[in-house]
Amino acid sequence: MIIEKVFRIEGMTCAACVRAVERGIRKIDGIDEVSVNLATEKMIVKYDEDKLSQGKIIDTIVKLGYKAVLKDELKEVIIPIQGMT
Repeated sequence: MIIEKVFRIEGMTCAACVRAVERGIRKIDGIDEVSVNLATEKMIVKYDEDKLSQGKIIDTIVKLGYKAVLKDELKEVIIPIQGMT
């Protein structure tokens, strides 16, 4: 079954980084579609979960020299700031 996951990719600095990540992920058997956005540091991947695990995707990103975190694992922190006018 094809599923979609969103990852945060850290360490990309230019369009060449984006191309390297997309190219590296597309080489994995089971990948249906991949899209990387440099400005938001997000990668959206559609893949066959019967052929591929998200761990393999993260391992590939690490081997390419970047850090990947599944969006579900990210935490949001809200810090209220007072006294600004």
